[in-house]
Amino acid sequence: MADPRIAIYPGSFDPITNGHIDIMLRALTMFDKVIVAIAQNVRKAPLFTVAERRQQILDAVGSPNRTRVEIDAFEGLLVDYVHKRGARIVVRGLRALADFEYEFQLAHMNRRLGKGIDTIFLMTSEKDFYVSSSLVKEVAQFGGKVTGLVPTSVEAALYDRLGRKNEDRVSGHENPAVPHVGRKRQGQQAQSPGRGRDRVRRR
Repeated sequence: MADPRIAIYPGSFDPITNGHIDIMLRALTMFDKVIVAIAQNVRKAPLFTVAERRQQILDAVGSPNRTRVEIDAFEGLLVDYVHKRGARIVVRGLRALADFEYEFQLAHMNRRLGKGIDTIFLMTSEKDFYVSSSLVKEVAQFGGKVTGLVPTSVEAALYDRLGRKNEDRVSGHENPAVPHVGRKRQGQQAQSPGRGRDRVRRR
């Protein structure tokens, strides 16, 4: 029998953002345990490995909450994973109206595929509603500051993975002598990456 005290919070978390953390911590006020399920998408090449994302999430959660948060990974249908973990509630964050249309369809499909599975939507905070993992990666790639959008450790890992030195950028004082990806495009707006969707497989 499914345990109503357990919630599954699925996503790619590549990387985890402060918006993700906000949703996770708020879910903990409603459930005894939250399982953060990292979706392994074979059709995409993630920036960080599952092991790296797992550690990033653990670091972001903080020691007081670690006993109630489990970090796991899954492949295939989300409904199969939810049943496997003995849960029936999926937690999702909503950032904007465009999110709702997609998530509404997905919630109904998951409910159809997995009898008894329901989705709870939490609105993102006003300071995080525009933030996505894809946008954070693109801004960092082209030399923009992502301070305050992701945990400090994730910010450093982003710059390191993108092959550029970040000491000056992290402190807010860019050294023009430091080369980085996309230097010629500095000052331009980040391209709109769209929200990567893997539909039923990922969520």
